[in-house]
Amino acid sequence: MLSIMRKQKESIVIKIVFVIIVMSFVGTIFLVWGKGSDGIGGGKGGYAAKVNGTRISLEEYQSAYQRIRNMYQQIYGQSIPPEMEKMLGLKKVALDGLVDNMLALKEAKSLGIKVSKDDISASIEAMPMFQKDGKFSFDQYQQVLKSNRMTAKDFEEGQEAEVTLKKVRQSIKDKAVVTDADALAQYKKENDKMDLEYVGYAPSDVTSEVKLSDADLNDYLQKNPNDFKTAEKVALSYIFIDPSALAAKTSVSEEEIQTFYQKNIDRWQGKDGIQPLTEVKEKVKAEAIKQKTAKLVFEQAADTLYKNIKSGDLNLIAGVLTQKVQETTLFAANAPVASLIGEAAVIKKALELKQGELGGPVETAKGIYILKAKERKASAVPALAEIKGAVEEKTKGAKAIELAKKKADDAAKQLSTNAALKTQTTGSFNYSAKGDIPSIGASSEIVDAVFKLTASQAPAAPFKVGNRWYAVRVKSRTEAPKAQFDASREELKKKMLPKKQEDALTEWAKGLREKAKIEINQALLADK
Repeated sequence: MLSIMRKQKESIVIKIVFVIIVMSFVGTIFLVWGKGSDGIGGGKGGYAAKVNGTRISLEEYQSAYQRIRNMYQQIYGQSIPPEMEKMLGLKKVALDGLVDNMLALKEAKSLGIKVSKDDISASIEAMPMFQKDGKFSFDQYQQVLKSNRMTAKDFEEGQEAEVTLKKVRQSIKDKAVVTDADALAQYKKENDKMDLEYVGYAPSDVTSEVKLSDADLNDYLQKNPNDFKTAEKVALSYIFIDPSALAAKTSVSEEEIQTFYQKNIDRWQGKDGIQPLTEVKEKVKAEAIKQKTAKLVFEQAADTLYKNIKSGDLNLIAGVLTQKVQETTLFAANAPVASLIGEAAVIKKALELKQGELGGPVETAKGIYILKAKERKASAVPALAEIKGAVEEKTKGAKAIELAKKKADDAAKQLSTNAALKTQTTGSFNYSAKGDIPSIGASSEIVDAVFKLTASQAPAAPFKVGNRWYAVRVKSRTEAPKAQFDASREELKKKMLPKKQEDALTEWAKGLREKAKIEINQALLADK
């Protein structure tokens, strides 16, 4: 299973499945393996969250967070990149899981839900990690706990919490019922056919109707200054040292060659495995010299800069290093001068320097730089007269969006009151979970709305699909035979029940949160 997922790790579908898998663990496993010294709410010092005054300790949060992160790494087959972790919100998932667990456990007490020793024993004996040849092994149980530095008492207390959570959540799910009316509505949604009449407006349709005044332009510029800000710019004086030009003066010993070979052994991979040093010695020597030269040059540059940095005299430093000073004109990060194209680290450092300040050394693949900011120009918003064309274009685009939306709003009101309006039709179509609608495109919002309506009825507001707003009205609805529903009703109710149960559980958890006083340590969720 894991190998299949790893092969498909770039699939967005699989990534969504990952979330579902991990979320399924959140409700229980943190209480067992992430249990703090005092259980839920235990621990001293700082806190991750407070729920109705009870603390969730930092230790519990860290344990929960690390465990969920480890799960993802196991599933994904590699270390989780920061951008992916941010996208999935693992820190929030871990903290939300602990908060929801605490609320659910407290609610279980008020509902009178109890867990017996037999319940705990049965749940432990059913765990594959404690089984040998398909049966519970007490020796295996003790070994696993010992390897995780847990006592049987701590584990069983955690397991009691886990079983309690399962019971209370199951009790909520058991209350969920799919009624005949629910089943009929779903049957009609899945089997009826719909034909819509509609009107659509895109900004491009109404751009010619937009008229702008100077007041409109000034207003837009004042509200959106960042759209027109000039980029921050810097002009540099700099020294560039190419270590490769000095490599001929550098030598390496046999011991240095051997050490470099061993430290970079993966570079010498051949068809039949790692190539012996005797076969690649010249390559190893050349790379070792290159690295040693770069290190020596960097150290010399850094030492010289450090000794003379207070002088602010780049020419003095250049003289000591026997290099020449080069100059640039003003440039921005997104439009560097030709000599610095591709040198992102140099450009970043340059824009950090104050005017007249020395900086570096900066080492890149090309060489080593020592910099001086000879001139800086801050970003600024030009006067309207200087950028009137650009402001007009942006303002017209924004006004066209507003106008298209207004026309769609007006059309929706007309359609909902059965007023006469020139419309187009979609033709007959069935319900689609993706929201596919002929002539309009994919909009689950429209589909979900109109399949609750009958002929001549219309939603009160328009819908946005892509960059176009649509006002729609049901032209006709062809209903599926009722006899077919009667024959499939019970099967349909069974099919609908799991989602109904999950919806009930979600609403219950949401209600617990709404009634609770929850204080989150926001510093834990901040991006670092």
